[in-house]
Amino acid sequence: MPAPFAPTRINGNGHHKAPMDVEQIFGQNTFGLAEMKARLPRSVHKQLVATIEQGEPINVETADAIALAMKEWAVERGATHYTHWFQPLTGRTAEKHDSFITPNAGGGAVAEFSGKNLFQGEPDASSFPSGGLRATFEARGYTAYDPTSPAFIIEHNNVATLCIPTAFASWTGEALDHKIPLLRSMEAVNKQALRALKLFGDDNVGRVTATCGAEQEYFLIDESFFLERPDLLVAGRTLLGAKPPRGQEMDDHYFGSIPERVMAFMNAVEEELYKLGVPVATRHNEVAPGQYEFAPIFENANVAADHQQLMMMTLQRMAPRFGLACLLHEKPFAGVNGSGKHVNFSMGTDTGMNLLDPGHTPHENLLFLFFCTAVIQAVHTHQGLLRATIASAANDHRLGANEAPPAILSIFLGDQLTDVFEQIAESGKASSSKQSGFLGLGTPVLPHLPRHAGDRNRTSPFAFTGNKFEFRAVGSSQSVSLPLTVLNTTVAEAIDDLATRLEKALGKKRSKKAVENALRDVIAESIRAHKAIVFNGDGYSDEWHTEAEERGLLNLKTTAAALPQLTAASTVQAFETYEVLSEAELESREEVLTEQYVMTINIEAATTENMATTLVLPAAVRYLNELGEAAEALDDLDLDMSGTKKIAAAVVEQVNALQKAAGALSKARAAAHKAKDEAKAMQTKVIPAMATVRTACDALERLVPADLWPLPTYRDMLFVK
Repeated sequence: MPAPFAPTRINGNGHHKAPMDVEQIFGQNTFGLAEMKARLPRSVHKQLVATIEQGEPINVETADAIALAMKEWAVERGATHYTHWFQPLTGRTAEKHDSFITPNAGGGAVAEFSGKNLFQGEPDASSFPSGGLRATFEARGYTAYDPTSPAFIIEHNNVATLCIPTAFASWTGEALDHKIPLLRSMEAVNKQALRALKLFGDDNVGRVTATCGAEQEYFLIDESFFLERPDLLVAGRTLLGAKPPRGQEMDDHYFGSIPERVMAFMNAVEEELYKLGVPVATRHNEVAPGQYEFAPIFENANVAADHQQLMMMTLQRMAPRFGLACLLHEKPFAGVNGSGKHVNFSMGTDTGMNLLDPGHTPHENLLFLFFCTAVIQAVHTHQGLLRATIASAANDHRLGANEAPPAILSIFLGDQLTDVFEQIAESGKASSSKQSGFLGLGTPVLPHLPRHAGDRNRTSPFAFTGNKFEFRAVGSSQSVSLPLTVLNTTVAEAIDDLATRLEKALGKKRSKKAVENALRDVIAESIRAHKAIVFNGDGYSDEWHTEAEERGLLNLKTTAAALPQLTAASTVQAFETYEVLSEAELESREEVLTEQYVMTINIEAATTENMATTLVLPAAVRYLNELGEAAEALDDLDLDMSGTKKIAAAVVEQVNALQKAAGALSKARAAAHKAKDEAKAMQTKVIPAMATVRTACDALERLVPADLWPLPTYRDMLFVK
């Protein structure tokens, strides 16, 4: 049992800290626009702002000036090294640290960092997954500075490193990362949205930006338990473990009082994230025991994706300081709520408009109706592709498990918007919007609360939540970049299609009345074609699966079934049309994700087999020896041994079942590696074989005494705070 947590250890090392001044520390470790403005010549700052806001290229002189200012800022904060921080197709981040110090001819050293160092790095590309874009022996790859995401300093054990967000490409120019396609897709949204806004007569908008706010769910367990579980160490989830007497049945953990050690951890994480400019706004207990959540506010989607990576890094880096381990796996514990990463998506203009804000009378807000229709059309047209973006061995455990949205993609609009779109579909126009009103609570001491015009639906994988869409099916451990890239690209395609139809209907007419009439017809036509994707009911129900099939919606239940959507003809056409990913780059993503799926299952299977044979079976045998010794003693005393024999028989039964199951798992793994479709073999043969091993192990956990059981149990891990 771990030592009791001392309340005074509020910063993880036993020292009190002064109260956090968020306004003072926010962004202090980022080389953001304010810091740039203070350090850069006016002309250079103006050029940089034009690059960030309008996509203007940066010249060499500007690059050198930025590099000098960035280096001076970083060195002042104790940084001795810099790194091009990038996001390869592993789904996490990568970095190679280079020193600012360069030897000179006189035998001394000088701190150097030029525009060339800032703009381009050259990490070895051969060891990162490329999905066939590069041969293993072809090692050259390039990182390129992304000026739209601010550089930052990571402080770790009194070591400070300047991290420069960069893109990662091959020597031949293909995207080997998640940032390049995300930036390309954001440009596609910008181009098509600006075109549509001009049809509305709005020439004031200079740029439209996809925005994201990605919530992060995670588990915390005592670090001592984590270190004693080979499955958590290797696979990130428990591969064995009997259900405890109590799980989440009491519904008392959700939004409950945050335990003291967890609160101290959260506070420390928030402080680190604030320094990095990550706008964390919410923290709370989640549904399962030991489960928690952080949620930031909206940002530019590219910056939000970088900040999401920083949040995951910070959570896992800070946890050991408090004697904790942070689990980001989608389903670390069977039988309790899994973890997601709800991605809130919208589009905003540089003039301050949220294009997905319906206002108080959405039936009159034609701009909102146009862009909302584009999202509905995009999700329906590319439902399989969106499902593929959330496909992983980990998320397969979560989707559809009565705790998360099903694998069937559908959109929740709520009563008000559904009514508006139904009016448009039936008559070509909407004449009213359901009003929200106020909620009376039956006592004068409580205020009358403004009530939204529609409820929320937590069973929906893609829900409208007031002024944004929430993609709820994204997994807790994955990068948000691929889902955002697909959302951007498919929405850009839908905006393009709707704008083209609107232009055709208008001809040379451009009066406000003509635009309104033509727009209603275009929206009505799209809604009639794509209304099958709208579902406001219970996504957990069996009836929905039947109804979804009748509607023609896809139900891609596994990663193996979903990933081929990445290279479907409709996907290739959209991504090549808007120059986001080539067919070869799409094929590489499918290959990488398939390989990751296969490797994940294989690692889990090997770990399951090893734990069963080297931990569980020996514990069971030791218990049998104790039972045998007890039986001999009882026999010598001429006492009834029937109860002892029954216990021994139950243990022997499960030992034999486990031995057989472990052998079958070994054979299933070997056969899967030889199968033509290895991913499908892993899904249909290896995963069931793992489940059989687990059944026997979990049965033995309920029989073997606690002092002989070799692993921390669910009861320990979920409830020791």
